[in-house]
Parts: sequence; structure tokens; C-alpha cells
Amino acid sequence: MGPKVNSAASDLQIANKPFYGQHRAKNLLSRSIVAERLAHAYLFRGPQGVGKQLLARGLAAAVNCKQGQGLSACGVCTSCKKFSAGTHPDFLLVSPEKGAIKIAQIRKLIKVLSFAPYEAKIRVVLIEDVHTMRQEAANSLLKTLEEPPPNNLLILTADSAGNVLQTIISRCQTIPFYALSAAETTEILRGQDGNLEMETATLLARLAEGSPGRAQLLQRKELVEFWQDLLGLLLEQSGDEALDVSKILRKAEAMAALKEDLPHLFSLIRLWIRDCLFEIQGQQVDSGSLNTRKGWNCEQFFAKLQAINQAEKELARNCNRTLVCEVLLFRLKE
Repeated sequence: MGPKVNSAASDLQIANKPFYGQHRAKNLLSRSIVAERLAHAYLFRGPQGVGKQLLARGLAAAVNCKQGQGLSACGVCTSCKKFSAGTHPDFLLVSPEKGAIKIAQIRKLIKVLSFAPYEAKIRVVLIEDVHTMRQEAANSLLKTLEEPPPNNLLILTADSAGNVLQTIISRCQTIPFYALSAAETTEILRGQDGNLEMETATLLARLAEGSPGRAQLLQRKELVEFWQDLLGLLLEQSGDEALDVSKILRKAEAMAALKEDLPHLFSLIRLWIRDCLFEIQGQQVDSGSLNTRKGWNCEQFFAKLQAINQAEKELARNCNRTLVCEVLLFRLKE
């Protein structure tokens, strides 16, 4: 029989806030802590914005908590207070710089790991978004990843869609993360913002497709409002061709100004198209007015999906962003 897991793993709180979902990950990690059989390196892999980084920070606090059990850090000991404040000297964070983790960052990390932890029982290193790691950086990390110096725990995170090198995967214990339910996502959003109306939180949760982090980004960047305005433009039938062209050009310019947030807008447009296709097939979609369409058929909607795919390819080749958005909107309007 395996070790008894503290039931608080299901009611885990990080920085005094509840951590929803990811029950399998929480139970696996809690069992390992209780049994004192933590791996030397973990790979937290799953969709963006579902709690990978947050749970990594919770694990870092738990393994050094002076009073906790399993994943349940007490939150009041000196170690927990430092983790909560983000000032613990034995928690190291490596994040992508300008979109990639570079070899200089890994070399600096390896040098730090050659020294013993300052005060913690276990130094914890969180390397975010390892799917962005360049080949030379990955090669530099491999030996340390396979045999970290004593009293060091490495936690790597990666998006499920990201391409992680097999040499990294083979040296870590992979912990899978999954999209949260709409109810869990809604509860997180309401907990983060007590003034958020239930209707708005429910819509954000659905649009984010189980990613609270993405829902918060959509809210913070006001992308839902932008998307709704865009749909209004696509569905509008003014009868004035010159006016329609003028509106499309202005909206394309506003789209181009979104820059790195454009992929999120594209995802919202795809979701609307998917709902429209479900509606055409006679399936009910609980999406309010999201499945509104203008008499387009399946073939036309698939053409719109292809237009989005083409726009993404052109943006990846650094084509003129405004021009790409203009062409896309005209094709979506057809």
C-alpha cells in the first residue's frame, strides 16, 4: 500500500489562494513528497495558462516548508513567507528572453548550482517554456538535468503544443496538465475579480477553453470586446460598398496594432467559425450569440479557416502586418 496522501492536496492553496483542477498532478506530487521520493527533475507539460508555473511555485514552497505535509505548505513559517513574497534566495527562475531560452542563461544557472543552497533544504529551479530553448542551450543543460548537484530540484514547464527535445523529455519525469472545466475556470476568474459579473466570467471561461491564464489575458487586453466588434463588422450588411471597405481598412489597422496578441484574436475567430459549423449541422451550441452567421455554408466557413491559416503563415514570415490583416478581413467578409 502506498503512502497516505494528505487530503489537502485536493484543497491546495498557493499564496493563500485556492488552486483549482489538476488533481492528478497534485496527487502524484503529494505522494512523492510524503514518500520522500521526489524526482530530480520534472517536466510540467500541458496547455498554456492552466497552472503549471503556479503549481511549480507551490511545490517549491512545500518541499521547504517547516510545518506542512505533502503539497500543503503552512504559509506562515519563515520559508513560506519568503516564497509568498517572492524573495526566497533558493528559488531560481529562468524565463525566455525575447522568445527563447539562451545558452548564456543556462551557463549562468549551472554556475549557481555548483554552490550549495543558501538556507533551504532543497533549492528549486523553475525553467519556464522549455519548448523555446535553443539547441545549444539544451545541450548545455543535459548533464545537469540528468544528475543535478545534491539538494537541487529542477522543474521545467512546456506547452503541450510546443516541441520539446526528446533528450530533455527522457531526463525528466513528465507530469501532464489538462484544460480545466468551464466551472473551474469561471470560479477562478470570479475569485481573482470579485466584481466580475457571472455572465462575463462564463463567457470568458468558454472562450478560453479551459485556460484561466488565457481568460485573464482576454479580459486584461479587452480582446473579447474587440472580437465582438469584429464579428459585428463581418456580419453587417450596410449596402454601401465604399463604407464597408473603409470600415474594414480601419479595423485591419486596429488588428495590426494588437501585435503579439493577434494569435489570441485568431483563436476567437476560429471558435466562432466552429460554432457556426456546429449550427449548420443542427447541433446546439451553448454560446449565446457566438453562432450567429450570415447565410454562409460549410464550404465558405472552411475557406475562412484557410484564410486565417494563411494569415498566420504570412505573419510568421514577417510580412506587413497591416496588409495581412486587410487581406484576411476581406476574405472573412466574403
